[in-house]
Amino acid sequence: MTTSKEKPKGLVDKFLHIVEKVGNALPHPATLFAIFAGLALVLSWVASQFDLEVIHPGTGELIRPVNLLSVHGLHKIITEMVTNFTSFAPLGVVLVAMLGIGIAEGSGLIGTALRLMVLSSPRRILTFVVVFAGILSNTASEVGYVLLVPLSAIIFLAVGRHPIAGMAAAFAGVSGGYSANLLLGTIDPLLAGLSQEAAQIIDKAYVVNPAANYYFMFASTFLIAAAGTWATERIVEPRLGKYGGSETEEIKRLSKEEKKGLRYAVFTAIVLVGVMLWGTVPANGFLRDAETGSLLHSPFMDGIVAIIFITAAVMGIAYGIGAGTIKSDNDVMKGMGKSMEALGVYIVLVFFAAQFVAYFKWTNLGLIFAIEGASALQASGLGSIPLMIGFIIITAMINMVMGSASAKWTIMAPVFIPMFMLLGYSPELTQVVYRIGDSVTNIISPMMSYFALIVAFMQKYDKKAGIGTIISTMLPYTVIFSIVWIIMLVIWMIFGLPIGPDAPLTYETN
Repeated sequence: MTTSKEKPKGLVDKFLHIVEKVGNALPHPATLFAIFAGLALVLSWVASQFDLEVIHPGTGELIRPVNLLSVHGLHKIITEMVTNFTSFAPLGVVLVAMLGIGIAEGSGLIGTALRLMVLSSPRRILTFVVVFAGILSNTASEVGYVLLVPLSAIIFLAVGRHPIAGMAAAFAGVSGGYSANLLLGTIDPLLAGLSQEAAQIIDKAYVVNPAANYYFMFASTFLIAAAGTWATERIVEPRLGKYGGSETEEIKRLSKEEKKGLRYAVFTAIVLVGVMLWGTVPANGFLRDAETGSLLHSPFMDGIVAIIFITAAVMGIAYGIGAGTIKSDNDVMKGMGKSMEALGVYIVLVFFAAQFVAYFKWTNLGLIFAIEGASALQASGLGSIPLMIGFIIITAMINMVMGSASAKWTIMAPVFIPMFMLLGYSPELTQVVYRIGDSVTNIISPMMSYFALIVAFMQKYDKKAGIGTIISTMLPYTVIFSIVWIIMLVIWMIFGLPIGPDAPLTYETN
């Protein structure tokens, strides 16, 4: 954000300054989520007073608003309050991963490794590396949110740059670049399965493979990394100004003990990687699915958070033994405990956010908004490219109130895929267009599961940071990513390039 001594310059900076001031005038994020939860209850009652109903495009089920301001709603609220909180997906992921990371941080491994990276890497490409690493982390997205975002802030601070700029660059890559990657992740087969079911409404034999968007994703990785770099260095970081907080990171040359600890950690990492390769590379590897031999649907991918915990913990202990920073099990437990202390605000935020998300889901309002919006776009009669751009826009808007990519696609695929197939466009193209819209507003949507965590991370460097700070900081990425991705899509369509293996742009109706 602009410092008190600096006045915003230019229209863009003035606009973002207003967004930040308005956003930060809102109550504390935890209070805001509590208010949202209350509003969801009131809206459920209001909506239930009208003859508001839609047909679920996938199941044919009649969807009506559910009134939570009723005896049944009250029973549901008080009996499921605890499970809403404990079953909120990001909560367990963050806590388990941070326990292992706490050991690595408490032993000094993370700080030493970061210093080594800073000392040995060209600073001119640091931003690009951070955004690029964020995009790659989408294969197992928890890594990016839990590890890369806070570490990027530390790296930037260590080289004399604003830590929030580093955090923003990483967050842009992890969340805004969600549909770009060099590797396939768990989301690919999930979306492909939903697309295939929708496509079979028109063509019973149609198959959508998990790599259906791979070519477009691969090219997008470099484009989004470059766009994120430009946005960080030309808009976000200049606007933040010089960091004047109390947090500091010194860059010192590595001592003999630290180098020894790193050797221990590297050796441990080699052993762990060897074990993982042994379990994943062979067709019958013990970390693959026992029945199908699949790697995408396997204990390895499903247990990625546990693997993060084990890897970080074991490497942290190995480093601590080598460097002499861990002398007993007490030191290990202290590192784990300290990591939990830092998440206190996050846990409070999650409690209220979990209630709001649960209430909104129970009311069916998210389903109704999504289906009505999809129907409106279907009836618009737009041409091919304007229709695809419109689809991106409506997906981005729905993403602001319904965070789950798979949940949205479950609703939207049965509407848009058959419609676009009848217009001559392939399910694979429809899916990749959806993924663009789903990605670009992740970084400004409070409904995004890890939004509360980013608030907690940012408050370490700016005690007054709130939802407005995050939105005003990340909005340039949303705009720039949207523009470059739309341009790329238009070029892709003009030249008729395949979206992925056996995934053309067009579909020929019988």
